[in-house]
Amino acid sequence: MSNTVISLFSGAGGCSLGFEQSGYKILFATDFDKAASDTYSANFKGTHFIKEDINHLDFSSVLSACGISPGELDILIGGPPCQGFSTAGLRFWDDPRNNLLKSYVDALKTLKPKWFLMENVEGLLTAKNGEYLHEAVKAFVSLGYAIRVEKVYAHEYGIPQRRKRVLIIGNRIGIDFKFPEPTIILKGRIFRNSDVTLRHAIGALPDASNDSKTEIHYETEALDQFEDYLRGSAQIITDHFSPEQSPLQMDRIRGLKSGQTMKDLPERLQHESFKKRANRRVMDGTPSEKRGGSPSGLKRLIYDEPCLTITGATTREFIHPINDRPLTIRECARVQTFPDDFKFFGSASEKIQQIGNAIPPLIARIFAEHIRDEYGFTGQTTKKGRFISYSVTKADAMSPALKKTCLLLDSALNNSSQGDLWL
Repeated sequence: MSNTVISLFSGAGGCSLGFEQSGYKILFATDFDKAASDTYSANFKGTHFIKEDINHLDFSSVLSACGISPGELDILIGGPPCQGFSTAGLRFWDDPRNNLLKSYVDALKTLKPKWFLMENVEGLLTAKNGEYLHEAVKAFVSLGYAIRVEKVYAHEYGIPQRRKRVLIIGNRIGIDFKFPEPTIILKGRIFRNSDVTLRHAIGALPDASNDSKTEIHYETEALDQFEDYLRGSAQIITDHFSPEQSPLQMDRIRGLKSGQTMKDLPERLQHESFKKRANRRVMDGTPSEKRGGSPSGLKRLIYDEPCLTITGATTREFIHPINDRPLTIRECARVQTFPDDFKFFGSASEKIQQIGNAIPPLIARIFAEHIRDEYGFTGQTTKKGRFISYSVTKADAMSPALKKTCLLLDSALNNSSQGDLWL
């Protein structure tokens, strides 16, 4: 019998795909975005999907639709985006800007899944001066979950991309657990040297078309097991096109060598918005080396390194390592480890936004198999939760903002060890 999953904030379904590839059954999923909902529904035809604002969901009805009772669900996946606003003096749980987290906690209260996996951007660590994460930790522990909070570096798990995300994982069946060990030993400055690179993800693809409607067939056999995984069951490649660029943009693209960015171009080729942002960084009084330097704008990628993080701006800013064009939607999907038989719906900008927002399916698969194979879903349900540990940086030094967060998390660890459930 398959282990069961409910997906909240499902987006296009990156996390769902990883769990489905591991043999889990996705009972129910929901998202509020129209294009993402269309993508999810088309790729997960066996899942009961509802396009709805989570704040309006009746989770008891969700259980009924799935044919399960509270506590029977194996794992809840997906996490609410943190809004990043100041609380402006309001009590945290009374601030309407925190309704998404409140609804997520309500889902846990009603569904009572044995496990949950919540993913979020790195900014979660310092949102609201660490208060957002601290309050989430307190709520999860108070619901009886033993939890860990860790920053995960996707390229340590064989993802061809330097992508950092925060995962909160918990269970209410009394299991003391750890995250899966990285599969790749990273080395070099900011982990640029890895066994899985951009070349592994996109190097074997045929040339891109300049017409979105052109069907492109594979020209060669899969080079290796990873390439075979990325091809999936597809016979042709979709979304592998690059629109025509303006003459000025082409001059910029042609002027970039591998690894170079907008700042390496002559000033006459630098975009006006880039120059304004670069000047503002210098004029605000903060030394550029402490602010990461100027914004990079266009970037020519390097084939034999992991790709930079895929975002909603990638098809405008990331230039192919050897071809004079931006990455295509399909190339971005491959970097995120979506196989070629996964179809995206919506406009080009909506498709790349879905891809950039997604959890890479391959990393979701690694965590799905780790939880199932190493720990399982049986055990004595506990009413007393525990904050097991956190790991939020590999660096020796921390920013002032991250130090504030760590102070709050240290207090949560101390309270948890003393059996204080806070609520």
